Amino acid sequence: MRRVSKQVLVGGVAMGGGAPVTVQSMLSVPAADVAGNAAQARQLAACGCEVLRVSVPALEDVRLIGAIKAAVAVPLVADIHFDYRIALAALDAGVDKIRINPGNIGGAEKVKQLADACKARGVPIRIGVNGGSLEKPLLEKYGGPTPQALVDSALGHARLLEAQGFEDIVLSVKASRVADMVEAYRLLAAQCGYPLHLGVTEAGTWRAGLVKNGVGIGALLLDGIGDTLRVSLTAAPEKEVRAGFDILRAAGLPAPGPEVISCPTCGRTNIPVAQIAEELERRLAGSPKAIKVAVMGCVVNGIGEGREADIGIAGGMDSAVLFVKGEQVRVLRGNYLEALLDEIERL
Repeated sequence: MRRVSKQVLVGGVAMGGGAPVTVQSMLSVPAADVAGNAAQARQLAACGCEVLRVSVPALEDVRLIGAIKAAVAVPLVADIHFDYRIALAALDAGVDKIRINPGNIGGAEKVKQLADACKARGVPIRIGVNGGSLEKPLLEKYGGPTPQALVDSALGHARLLEAQGFEDIVLSVKASRVADMVEAYRLLAAQCGYPLHLGVTEAGTWRAGLVKNGVGIGALLLDGIGDTLRVSLTAAPEKEVRAGFDILRAAGLPAPGPEVISCPTCGRTNIPVAQIAEELERRLAGSPKAIKVAVMGCVVNGIGEGREADIGIAGGMDSAVLFVKGEQVRVLRGNYLEALLDEIERL
């Protein structure tokens, strides 16, 4: 059963309160390149990204917000550190969410100005805590960036906003060590009712990062914890989005677009499974059809193992069997991939 939190709205996208888990990514183009950020935003929107985040390091970089909002209809989060004036300017520019740590922007009066401005516009704030930037007193108290230290930091920052009457808050407690990240979110989920943004920080490159995010985010989703997520990778942001949807599917949660499943192959394999499956994923990217497509190496186990797929093929001798919902339809010869894509188009 999913944890039910308070719900906030980011643009037109609901987070928490039982709404579907959303997949986010962050633009990686330098802030000075406005056209490049807009172009990357369009690429991410095309692959299904549901919430975008952009770093706004200086006041002049607020111009990014208008350019990105003009390029895509995806809700936009401004990532801001230290200077509350940048957050206020981002709000004036029409941003849909602010990511900031209230304790880093000055005294109570500055926090109040930000909270009042966000409340007036119906814009939520994400408080993003991670193990690399914890406050010194917490590090001294706990002897390091422990899970409870992360939670104390997040709730302490939240109290600064609550003191100003602001509660449209999303929390995150990211850590590089997966076990710490999982424990921190479990503790936080038990101690507050706010929506939670899941992620493993500094997860690494595509291979290692995907494993860490899959383990950490997946474990929490299976616990029913999490309202939005970002798969942080040292890779193209489009890969983060695709990985996010793959993790949702693996956890049994709704995700848009097709899913390709394939067997690990063995000595009975009669077709180039890996080549066909990889090309299918490429060709079906961006398709709105929520279907499961199977590519299986042989008919001995393939049709049975792919029974839950909507459609698929299983290799035969110089042929492939097309099956739909586990039932054999016909034998394919020649270009199996194109024949399968034609059949998918008819679904």
